[in-house]
Amino acid sequence: MKMNRRDALHRIVGISSVAAGATLMGGTAMAAGMDTGYKLQPKEKLKYVPLDPMATAKLAYESGNGCMFQVFHSVVTMLARSESVDAEKFASIPTALAAYGFAGVVGQGTICGNLNAIGMLVNILDDINGQNSAVVDATFRYYEHENLPWSNKEFVDGIGSTEEKTALVGSSSVANSILCHSSISNWSRESGLPFVKKGERCYRLSATMAYVLVELLNKAYEGQKITELDGTTVSELTKQCQMCHNASEPMTPAASVKTNMECKTCHTGHFF
Repeated sequence: MKMNRRDALHRIVGISSVAAGATLMGGTAMAAGMDTGYKLQPKEKLKYVPLDPMATAKLAYESGNGCMFQVFHSVVTMLARSESVDAEKFASIPTALAAYGFAGVVGQGTICGNLNAIGMLVNILDDINGQNSAVVDATFRYYEHENLPWSNKEFVDGIGSTEEKTALVGSSSVANSILCHSSISNWSRESGLPFVKKGERCYRLSATMAYVLVELLNKAYEGQKITELDGTTVSELTKQCQMCHNASEPMTPAASVKTNMECKTCHTGHFF
């Protein structure tokens, strides 16, 4: 068969393109890049199965690219590797989208990326014994009230960090808020370190929150009542505020409020 110059050129370009594409799409890159036709839809829920909290925390610590990405990517990746019936669906989720949440949403100091990730993740999980909302509440309250990040030896060894790096953390601190702004400010005051030195501290904080989240999800899966665990619900003071400043029938002239955040961090007056 005769082939003119134009046909030959097209044939060469076609073969070269296929070869280059095969090289770029080889192995796992090919699997990750292929369009399987599946896309997670709004209100669609995926099945959770228990994960190893320390392995998830280690992956979060190693992932980098900001706190929101670290938590969201680590848990989604572990679920993609799990025995969940939706493992392949978890694998299709583009976790890189979560990278916007660093430093309280692109550096704005609003909601901490760790908590932003937890909300996004739990929202796509299928009902876990009716406790999904309780898990979100529990992780948010834990972040507000506990001395973080963890720096005990077992945890440091488990995530693959070192005692030498603990010095870079400075001091653990209590955020008293779900805001990155408050969390970092309180840490800075306790440690005497500026925002730009937060690296190791925030890497460990993401690892800590990934561990806490998985542990709570596992307990919910096992049927434990999350609301009966210590420190998992709003404080007594916040409950008092919600009696008047509630979402449905506020006591006149109180403003109607929908929040579970700690009130006294930002507000004064009335009873405190």
